[in-house]
Amino acid sequence: MKIKKILETNKGELYFIKDLDKDFHTKFGIIKKEELMKAKDGDIIFSDHHEECAVYSPSFIDQYRKIERLAQIPLLKDIGFVIGELGLGRDSIILEGGSGSGGVACFLANIVKHVHTFDINDDNIKVVSKNILDLNLKNIDLHKKSMYEDLVIKDVDAVFLDLPEPWNAIESSKNALKIGGFLVSYSPNLTSVNEFVNSLANFKSFSYIKTVEIIEQPWEVQDRKIKPISEKQHSGFLTIARKIKQ
Repeated sequence: MKIKKILETNKGELYFIKDLDKDFHTKFGIIKKEELMKAKDGDIIFSDHHEECAVYSPSFIDQYRKIERLAQIPLLKDIGFVIGELGLGRDSIILEGGSGSGGVACFLANIVKHVHTFDINDDNIKVVSKNILDLNLKNIDLHKKSMYEDLVIKDVDAVFLDLPEPWNAIESSKNALKIGGFLVSYSPNLTSVNEFVNSLANFKSFSYIKTVEIIEQPWEVQDRKIKPISEKQHSGFLTIARKIKQ
């Protein structure tokens, strides 16, 4: 179910409201459904405990953060890096191997022209279908087929692999990519990175560019206190190659 409205208290607490037909309960009290229904963006409403709340409509990123997930999806820091590094935009056509919960496919579909995503797991396909519907995305084709097989789709701008054995999908990726297109593999560990990069060496069509780990360092800023927050979350390694010839 889509988020209908967002409440933000003056203490910075966020609440995502999906049902406007009933009162909404918070630790700061109850917000009456009548108040929620008539509230416009920027309005201030109060709980029955007199807690002040700002009301505004959700954007795509708010809806995206609440998609259904079966497992960990690539983090926004990694997806953002891929978008910038590959220069993806409104004319780009993307092929994804390993839909998972649809995190990458759905995020990219909000930016690019079209996304083809492939998976063979029925549970994944069910969740991805729901997320596509909830986000109202019209430019994703979900295919139940293995990326380890040859694909009929050709001349795509980029292939993104999130697979247990991405090296077994290099051949099908090569056949799908246009000359100058990019191949990206998202791997959880260096053993998988090593196998993928060494396998790339057997394909003269590809020029290996680099492998990176994107680190996000949060900081706490409060009054005159500024300090790094120690938590750094490892997500995965990104390996990028480019198809330079057939």
